[in-house]
Amino acid sequence: MFSMGRKNKMKIIFMGTPDFSVGTLEELIRAGHEVVLVVTQPDKPKGRGKEMQFTPVKEVALQHGIPVFQPKKIRDSESVEELRKYQADVMVVVAFGQIIPKEILEMTPYGCINVHASLLPKYRGAAPIQWSIIDGEDITGVTTMQMDEGLDTGDMLLKTEIPISSKETGGSLHDKLAEAGAKLCVETLKALEEKTLIGEKQGETTTAYARMLDKQLGNIDWNSDAEKIERLIRGLNPWPSAYTVWEDKIMKIWEAEVFEGEENCEAGTIVKVEKDGFFVQTGKNLLKITQLQIPGKKRMDAAAFLRGYAIKEQTKLG
Repeated sequence: MFSMGRKNKMKIIFMGTPDFSVGTLEELIRAGHEVVLVVTQPDKPKGRGKEMQFTPVKEVALQHGIPVFQPKKIRDSESVEELRKYQADVMVVVAFGQIIPKEILEMTPYGCINVHASLLPKYRGAAPIQWSIIDGEDITGVTTMQMDEGLDTGDMLLKTEIPISSKETGGSLHDKLAEAGAKLCVETLKALEEKTLIGEKQGETTTAYARMLDKQLGNIDWNSDAEKIERLIRGLNPWPSAYTVWEDKIMKIWEAEVFEGEENCEAGTIVKVEKDGFFVQTGKNLLKITQLQIPGKKRMDAAAFLRGYAIKEQTKLG
């Protein structure tokens, strides 16, 4: 039977890697659950010195004295046997980063519970937070799911909705969803243990697969609508960031505003320069750049940038 000495307290194997996973791990510990093992991706070299860096989840596990397992391949038989030793009641998976085989999905009495940063079946995939902003959604949220062998296709358990504000960035939404997901996970485990939860089949998704982000995605196409470019800028803030080319330099664009209007010139042309920003012609309407960054400098408001650099009208970006 399950190894819960007190009601609602489970033996948990937690699987996760990035910052997004950390809040859920900490919330499970706070709720009094016994996290018997943390499984996370192998350490990677980072920075100029190529020093090995712990994953965010590993750092938290070590602070709490929880054993850490970092398999290169979770599906290897040695990895499967290692997990079996802990006789957990449930596995909680939050942005772990490897496909989990059926043998592990079915290893514990409650299976594998996943915290996914979208309102499934929308935005299955690796980057649901950023794509919901880029695509112009008004609402997103978090879904807990009973994992199966598909990619984010398991039965849905609980959901919580989060509105997307007009100034939302990938970073701000990440933090909101991480916090909401942590609370929802604890709520889900309680409902599972009390047998008050019935999984719901997902059905078909209405959105494209939320593919992984890469730096090339941030290269601004000025022929696109100003509104779409502005959403791209917010969605890719802080990583990998939206950018253009100005005088052979990469110019990262951190904040911008959409203005109605057209100038008789090519998309990507700077059409007007004011004290607090400059306007760029897009495929539809104008985009006022209000915060940016060039190589070797920190992020700065466009006003500060314009005091130090001469931006001329009719200059072409990109």
